[in-house]
Amino acid sequence: MTYQNLLSEVKENILYITINREKALNALNKETLAELADVIALAGENDEVRGVILTGAGEKAFVAGADIKEFSDYSGKQGEELAKKGQENVFDAIEKSPKPFIAAINGFALGGGLELAMACHIRIASDNAKLGLPEVTLGLIPGYGGTQRLTQLVGKGKAIELITTANMIGAVEAEKIGLVNYTVPQADLVSKAEEILNTIKLRAPLAIAAAIKSVNASIDEHNGYLTEIEEFGNCFETSDFKEGVAAFIEKRKPNFSGK
Repeated sequence: MTYQNLLSEVKENILYITINREKALNALNKETLAELADVIALAGENDEVRGVILTGAGEKAFVAGADIKEFSDYSGKQGEELAKKGQENVFDAIEKSPKPFIAAINGFALGGGLELAMACHIRIASDNAKLGLPEVTLGLIPGYGGTQRLTQLVGKGKAIELITTANMIGAVEAEKIGLVNYTVPQADLVSKAEEILNTIKLRAPLAIAAAIKSVNASIDEHNGYLTEIEEFGNCFETSDFKEGVAAFIEKRKPNFSGK
C-alpha cells in the first residue's frame, strides 16, 4: 500500500515508520490513523520484520496531538466511537503486536502523540522532546489509552498530576519518572533505537512475542480502557468541551463553566 501520510521502509529486518506531516507537526488525522492501522497489521504479519522504529518527520515533533478540528462537533456517541476505533486499530494493536515497537520521540509528543508513544513497548526521547497530555484544556480527557498507560508507567499520583495540570515535561524529567527509557541527543535518537533492536534481533522471535504477550497480561486493563472510552465520549456532551475547542481554534484562553 502507498501511504500519503507515512513513510515506511524495511532495512535489515527493522521496519522504519515515519509520520510524515511535518507542516502539521505530524498531527494524527483520520487518514494518518487509518494508514497506521494498516502498517501495524502488516508489521505483525511480515516475518521479515523483527522490530519497528516509529518516529515523526523533522526535528520539531514526534506527534503534536490529534487533529482537533476533525472532531470539534462530535456528539458523545461519536466521541466514544472515535476512542474505541482508535484504541482497537492503532494503539492497542501496537501494544499487542508480537514485534517490539520503539518510539523515537524527536520533539513534541502531546495528547494522542504521547498516547502513541506510550503504546509502544520502549520509548527513547531526544533531549529537546516535550511530553504531555493537554486534553483537559479542551474539556476532554485522553481517549487513546492515555489514562491507563501513563498510570502504568509512572504511577497513579504522577499520572493524575500530569493529566489534570496538562503540564508538559522535558525528556530528562520523563526519563526520571519512567515515562521514557532513555534520553539522547537528537542526532543519536534512531541509532539508539537500532542498537536496542539489533540486540533483540539476536533473540528467539517466538520467545520475544511470548514475552510481550506475558508482560501485557500482567495488567488487567480491560475495565480501565472501557471506562476511559465512555468518559471520553461523555466529555463531548459538555459545554466545557465546546468552549475548550472554540478557544483553541480562536487562539484564546478558555473560560470553563463546569457544565
